[in-house]
Amino acid sequence: MAAKPKLHYPNGRGRMGSVRWVLAAAGVEFDEEFLETKEQLQKLQDGNHLLFQQVPMVEIDGMKLVQTRSILHYVADKHHLFGRDLKERTLTDMYVEGTLDLLELIIMHPFLKPEDQQKEVVNMAQKAIIRYFPVFEKVLRDHGQRFLLGNQLSLADIILLQTILALEEKIPNILSAFPHLQEFTVKISNIPTIKKFLEPGSKKKPPLDDIYVRTVYNIFMP
Repeated sequence: MAAKPKLHYPNGRGRMGSVRWVLAAAGVEFDEEFLETKEQLQKLQDGNHLLFQQVPMVEIDGMKLVQTRSILHYVADKHHLFGRDLKERTLTDMYVEGTLDLLELIIMHPFLKPEDQQKEVVNMAQKAIIRYFPVFEKVLRDHGQRFLLGNQLSLADIILLQTILALEEKIPNILSAFPHLQEFTVKISNIPTIKKFLEPGSKKKPPLDDIYVRTVYNIFMP
């Protein structure tokens, strides 16, 4: 029996959040080794476990994978969540790259100065409503099917749902003008593996708080 993937990252969402999402959606159980001190990070670096001296890092299939997008691509491809041909893989990649640009704003939000956080919520909402959500609303409306690629779940659906739910935590009515995305959110949330991940007690992390922010600063700042 193959060993479970092991995730190395602080105990919070951050850039490992998407990796947890895609593993959970694929029905893959995983272990986590949380970084809590600078010494733990140093040990990984000194042991040549981190190709670019940084996390996220995932031990999987005898490899130590780094760089979030590379990890996502590997897991998605392995579990048939990355399209069936070059065209679908490229579409998936475009959708994911765009969504991750928006998700990055959410990830960095807790690290802003308190006086800048509310302004950034407004900025996130504007970008979501004007730049990103219309793209996905049109895709879903035009082909009239359940998933962004049509009839199959892909990494693009998983990352989009992750981002929508994270935004709704800050802006509950963010999808009010996007009926197809509202329907998409309900349907994808009810896929059994994803529904399980969304239930209390799963390995899905709560919104980042001040304790997590302090932990990250203690680990990564000089």
